[in-house]
Amino acid sequence: AVAEEGMWKEINGGPAPRTSEEEVHSLLAADRILIAKRGNRIVGSVCVQRLSPSLAEFGMLVAHPDCRGIGLGKALLNAAENYGRAGGAEVMQLELLTPKTWEHPVKAFLHQWYTRIGYKPMKQEPFEKTYAALAEQLAAPCNFTIYHKKL
Repeated sequence: AVAEEGMWKEINGGPAPRTSEEEVHSLLAADRILIAKRGNRIVGSVCVQRLSPSLAEFGMLVAHPDCRGIGLGKALLNAAENYGRAGGAEVMQLELLTPKTWEHPVKAFLHQWYTRIGYKPMKQEPFEKTYAALAEQLAAPCNFTIYHKKL
């Protein structure tokens, strides 16, 4: 919710959900979520998938607020990139949603971080072009940027 605060309409007292419990269970069952633990406690995760023989993708990268600033995000990103390499992918992709008319601090940080570690913006378009069904839940018009990094 913090990473996209102000970008989604309020539904039932909170931001519109980007995913569902059912979808997360499905991703877990398909071994598409990599999990970071500290002891028995889950402290972070990232979703991965193969888009083609040469292209892998990660998304939904998250670290528990108590574990930020200790390299957990970088470790999860490395695990996602290793997933891609292990499957033969030559390129890793990520998608970043950003407001069109204002700068979101988390999104600005992510853009800087991703570009610093080698991700390059490849394509940008209005969010509704790619995800028309979700676009009506946005509180502000947003762009959708696809980044690539050679593995």
